[in-house]
Order: sequence, then structure tokens, then C-alpha cells
Amino acid sequence: MCLFIMGLTTVMPVQAQWDRIHTSTAISGVLGVLNESIESAERKKAMEIKAQEKAQYEQTFKDAMTEAKDFEQNEKWEDALEKYEEAAKLNCKYGYTDQRQITRKINGLYVKAGREDDGPGVLNNAKTILPDYSGYRYMRENPVYVNKKETSTKIVRVACSDKETRLEMETEGIYANDAGRIKGATYIKGNKGGKLTLVGVENITLAPAWTYIPWPYQKLRFVLIFPPLPDNATEFDLIEPSSSWQFKDIKCK
Repeated sequence: MCLFIMGLTTVMPVQAQWDRIHTSTAISGVLGVLNESIESAERKKAMEIKAQEKAQYEQTFKDAMTEAKDFEQNEKWEDALEKYEEAAKLNCKYGYTDQRQITRKINGLYVKAGREDDGPGVLNNAKTILPDYSGYRYMRENPVYVNKKETSTKIVRVACSDKETRLEMETEGIYANDAGRIKGATYIKGNKGGKLTLVGVENITLAPAWTYIPWPYQKLRFVLIFPPLPDNATEFDLIEPSSSWQFKDIKCK
């Protein structure tokens, strides 16, 4: 009898545990289905609201574009710029037309309004280009390199002197109010020398601060400055730790 009772006390909790596990799994499965159904309903509702808003603001977008073109035709650059940016805000949110066209208008109007310093990228290119590279032992536009990871940033000029290694870079905004920054630990490493850590930047901020690109398809031009590479270096790598920046075998001779 004692053995039998012990057997019951051993078996029953195990059976109960089995029941609890399977009951919990069943309940979890039901709740998962319910949660998915709720999320699906919420997504559908959000899409409906977005569609309603898009229809509601479409005329506002069209009016802003019409006014912008009228101001532009009458050479009222500031007013035209204001209206194109008003249209751009709505377009980035609701997608009425190709944003590239509006961005090009905005870029051009910043220049015509004499406000190059207010905008990013193509508006500030003059800040990233030296008037004279004759003091550099090597200068190359669109240098050859290997980009090991996916990134929209590219190197547009390399200039090497006995005082510095200068890299002119370009990136393009993807979203409204996109942003970029550079980590202070970014470095270059030549094939004839060790790591050379970043010593200066132009037209971009160091982390943790951000440089904002207001509209999609606007381009930000900036400069990274490093100590000079050895005279006998023929190529080097540009690395920003823990990021997609892995530019390899950049030719410098």
C-alpha cells in the first residue's frame, strides 16, 4: 500500500504539470491569434485614417505647388521656397508626387534666395572644396576603392599632403529630416603605416550631435581630416567602428 501511495504522489503531479503546459500553450495560441487579429484591425484602421488624411490634404498640397510656381515665375524666391517646402512636408507624409522634383526646386531656390548656408549638401559644396590643391602630393576625384558594406555614402575626393589626409564625402538623405554624424573614433589605416584617427571635420558634426538633411534626395557634402599618410603608402582603408563604413583599398598613389 505504501508503495502504491508513493506511486500516486509521483504520477499525479507529473500529469498535472503536463496538463498545465498544454493548457498554457493552448491559451497562448488563442491569445496570439487574438493579438494578431487586434494588430491587423489596428493596422487597417491606421491605413484608413492615413488615406482619409491624404485625400483631405491633397488640395492643400496642390495649392502650395501652384502658389510656389507662381512666386517662382515672378522671381519671388523666398516666397516660392516657403511654398515648395510647405508642399514637401505634405508630400513626404502622403506621397502625392515624386519628391526628387520638389527637392531640386528647393535646392535651386536656396541658391537664388542667397541662403546657401541654410541648406545642406549641394548648397554647401563650396565649403568642402579647396581653391588650391597644388600643395598636395596626391589628389584624385572619385578614387578607386572597395566598399565592403552597404552604404549610400561615397568618397568624392582624396587629397594627401605632408600635413593631412583629406577625404571629401557625399551622402544623400533618404527620409524627411534624415541625419548624419561622424564618430570621433573613425580612422584610416595605410598599407605602410598604423591607424590614424580623425582630427577634424567640415560641414558635418561629430557624435553625439547630428547634422540634419531636411528633404529626401538632398545631398550632404562633408570633409574628414586625418593625419598625413606615410610617403610610401599606396592605399588605405577608412573605418568607422560599429557602422557600415568599411571603405577598403582607397588608392592614394
